Amino acid sequence: MDNLLLVIMSIIMGSMLILFIVVLFITYLAFAAALYIMQPKFLYSPGREVSSTPAELELDYEDVVFKSSDGLNLSGWYVPAKNPMLTLLFCHGNGGNMAHRLGSINIFQNLGLNCFIFDYRGYGDSQGKPSEEGTYMDAMAAYKWLIEEKKIPAKDIIIFGRSLGGTIATQLAGKVETGALIVESAFTSYVDMGKEYYPYMPVRWFARFGYRTIDYIKDVRCPVMFIYSGNDEIVPFKFGLKLYEAANEPKEFIEIFGGHNDCFLVSSEIYTEVWEKWLKLIIENKVQTARKRR
Repeated sequence: MDNLLLVIMSIIMGSMLILFIVVLFITYLAFAAALYIMQPKFLYSPGREVSSTPAELELDYEDVVFKSSDGLNLSGWYVPAKNPMLTLLFCHGNGGNMAHRLGSINIFQNLGLNCFIFDYRGYGDSQGKPSEEGTYMDAMAAYKWLIEEKKIPAKDIIIFGRSLGGTIATQLAGKVETGALIVESAFTSYVDMGKEYYPYMPVRWFARFGYRTIDYIKDVRCPVMFIYSGNDEIVPFKFGLKLYEAANEPKEFIEIFGGHNDCFLVSSEIYTEVWEKWLKLIIENKVQTARKRR
């Protein structure tokens, strides 16, 4: 009798274990499906309302509308500096819109840079819906606007990208002529970020985006500066080091401190000094190159 009870209990326990595994597997699949479907929502967080402009900082600016290669109207601000030698093309991050970057625009203005910031499709007043290929096309359209409309020489343009914008800026810099590239707080790839946050998921199998900064940086032939915070709570510091290792010379890596979204403010003194030093080198190289051509 006791043996029979043990057999029955074993069967029940085995059935419960199988049921638990099945439920766990179904839950896992449901979570994976939700992650797959929600990826665009996780990646892009556009703000439609442009609640402020450079005028609030008493900065002169041009409200720009330009077209992408697939015919969308994109919005941007061109903020000129007094007696500038260089122009910054600003690729912002994945959240909000260009109105949320006034603090950075003010920094670049004080550094004596013309600044052209734009909103990707689906952000601010720009038409369309965000997509990976779309962000690349939008950055290219912004670059062409500076070249064709403002007649700015390619070597006088610095391409700058922060966070997701760092990937977009790097992809652009690998395809066009430019004076320099500055990458701030960007990840190595979308898949690498997924692995970091969801190590228990087969991220590579169901990732809907690439954003392969680690591949794009190998095509960049201009001087590159990487700016990363050791306290970044979103993009691991190690990603910056990997990008630096993969980049071609000349290159420089700068460590600052503060969170992902405020490190340039928390480290404002260091941040400004780094930019001033880098811009001085770019300008000196530009002058030396011009002399050699004479």
